[in-house]
Amino acid sequence: MSKIAKNKAVPDGRQTKSRIKKLSEEINKLRYEYHVLDKPDVTDEVYDSLTKELRELEAQFPDLRLADSPTQRIGGKPLAKFQKVRHQVRQWSFDDVFSLEELKKWEEKVQRFMSKISHRPSPPAPLPVGEGGRRTGEGKIEYVAEVKIDGLKIILIYKNGKFVRAATRGDGVIGEDVTENIKTIVSVPLELTQPIDLVAVGECWLSKKELSRINEARKKKGEALFANSRNAGAGTIRQLNPKVAASRKLDTFIYDIDYLATRNSQLATPKTQREELNLLKKLGFKVNPESKLCKNIEEVEKFYQNWIGKKDKEDYGIDGVVLKINSVEIQKALGYTGKSPRWGVAYKFPAEKVTTIVEDIKVQVGRTGALTPVAHLRPVLVAGSTVSRATLHNEDEIKRLDLKIGDTVVLHKAGDVIPEVVEVLKNLRSGKEKVFHMPKTCPICGGAVKRENVGIRSLQVGAARYCLNPKCFAVEIEKTIHFVSKKGFNVDGMGEKIVEQLMNEGIVSNFADIFELEKGDLEPLERFAEKSADNLIESIKNSRKITLEKFLFALGIRHVGEEGSILVTRNVELITQKKIKNLSDVAEYFTEIKINDWLKIKGIGEKMAESLVEWFGDKNNIEILKRMKNLGVEIIIQKLQTTNYKLKGLVFVLTGELKNFTRDDAKDMIRRLGGEISSSVSKNTSYVLAGENPGSKYDKAKKLGVKIIREEEFREML
Repeated sequence: MSKIAKNKAVPDGRQTKSRIKKLSEEINKLRYEYHVLDKPDVTDEVYDSLTKELRELEAQFPDLRLADSPTQRIGGKPLAKFQKVRHQVRQWSFDDVFSLEELKKWEEKVQRFMSKISHRPSPPAPLPVGEGGRRTGEGKIEYVAEVKIDGLKIILIYKNGKFVRAATRGDGVIGEDVTENIKTIVSVPLELTQPIDLVAVGECWLSKKELSRINEARKKKGEALFANSRNAGAGTIRQLNPKVAASRKLDTFIYDIDYLATRNSQLATPKTQREELNLLKKLGFKVNPESKLCKNIEEVEKFYQNWIGKKDKEDYGIDGVVLKINSVEIQKALGYTGKSPRWGVAYKFPAEKVTTIVEDIKVQVGRTGALTPVAHLRPVLVAGSTVSRATLHNEDEIKRLDLKIGDTVVLHKAGDVIPEVVEVLKNLRSGKEKVFHMPKTCPICGGAVKRENVGIRSLQVGAARYCLNPKCFAVEIEKTIHFVSKKGFNVDGMGEKIVEQLMNEGIVSNFADIFELEKGDLEPLERFAEKSADNLIESIKNSRKITLEKFLFALGIRHVGEEGSILVTRNVELITQKKIKNLSDVAEYFTEIKINDWLKIKGIGEKMAESLVEWFGDKNNIEILKRMKNLGVEIIIQKLQTTNYKLKGLVFVLTGELKNFTRDDAKDMIRRLGGEISSSVSKNTSYVLAGENPGSKYDKAKKLGVKIIREEEFREML
């Protein structure tokens, strides 16, 4: 990594006065567009972030506050381990929607399903039932809207009215027994008001006030602070010592009954969700008072919009609205998909956006030699964590944004995970911002850099610049980190800092050196006590056996990712007409394959073919392969199943966060059934499998008319 430019001047009176004036003008402009013209140009979060900065500057320099400052008329906002337990009732998670349009589509889907079951001859589907059991008329459904608590789901078990167990959700079938920690929560009754058997579901949470108290205490002790109340609450529930949980004032809201046996009590089984909430309250549970019976989606939307505006005023985290069909009878009729109830949905609030300042832009060099500009930001809290850096991808993206060092930018987390600069607020420029230029040489080794063509025969230039020095130290470090990563050799305990340390000391200079490490090489080094040295040597020993596709991926051959490695593994013996049994075979046979041979494999393009020939044509690389063979590295050739190829000929692209399985699991399922995986969407794509918070691939699929499927549809295909 190398510093390219810097813009961190200490603010003087003139700079601050100018900044306050610019902020005041921009906030007044945005306020006018929002309140007078009813045409907001930015989200409330951006507006609030700018106002916060202005307030802080005015507090620091009260003499510079303008007489008509926007802040003067906008009021300030006053055990050794946990045991696994099987759930008595399967636990589900609601599907998410993020807009009114998506919510209406969900309702249409519910209506279509109800229409289908209503035409079944036996048993007849129930008509919609309203509050108190009254009929609402055909096609009309009543909903209960409840604020969605940002906490940790818990399942409480009672026998004969006595509390017997609490568990986390886990995978929906198996959870962790957290009974002793939940017992410390005052709002959880240890005995119900009625002697019944019950499975109740709710949310465990930590108040913002309690989070502040805990963090203040941790700060004094020099301990790491919790990023948000959800993380602190989840961490507290998973404390092995119940005394720690008792010291933190956790709380709960209970919202559902999964199982109820009334025994000899006079309790009536609830017929609606509202009745369930009322019963839970009568039994002694703490129930959130913020829920509303809605006759239609329009009333749900009003409830939702109301809570967007006031969610931050509550002492607990709220990240959306949960919508449930009120009638229990209809809920039962609708049932569940493979992972979610059909009768409910989570209407999530928009991803959080804030403003901050780009204080610097620096360049990182990755394992492929790609030079990536990274924005160094004035630290800012977004979506629950403090962000100080954001990738800018390449120089074309910087030009598209028209971004300069010193600019005020709008930042958000793509998929609530990756910080991303989405907009530059040019009206706030002072004139002292600096234009950023990508370096003409590698910032690490000083070697030449260039933008490469997209393909061998193409004249189109790619967006990224690459260091042309194959021995660039930054590239070597990143390659080695990739080699030992989870998707490669999976050497546990060999993280980035350890790799960098070993390479800086000259102990490791290539992949084969890793398998030659001995305890004596490690013990003299900082960070390596005797036990950690033993652990790393044992981990390296255990990693020596690896599948051919993982081995090829671990080599970090440019343009050869996971899918490319699998394509090569499946087809290399067809090309060579030779059986590959070990690394000696790889070293011998792969060197004989030419570019045109690789291009015969469907899915391998010019760039990948060129990279394969170049890598296996390098004598140094072949020597490393032979050394690894002599050091005990073994490759495993997995035979493919040749039956049940129901996905043969179909190409899938994955985007977003999957709930029921990891992306790797989904890819393996597709491959086992004969399907193919692609990293980009094109007209040749059969399906885009979209999880939560899908990215640009989702938008491109819609534009190209490629069919988009969700997890439940994917399960049905399997």
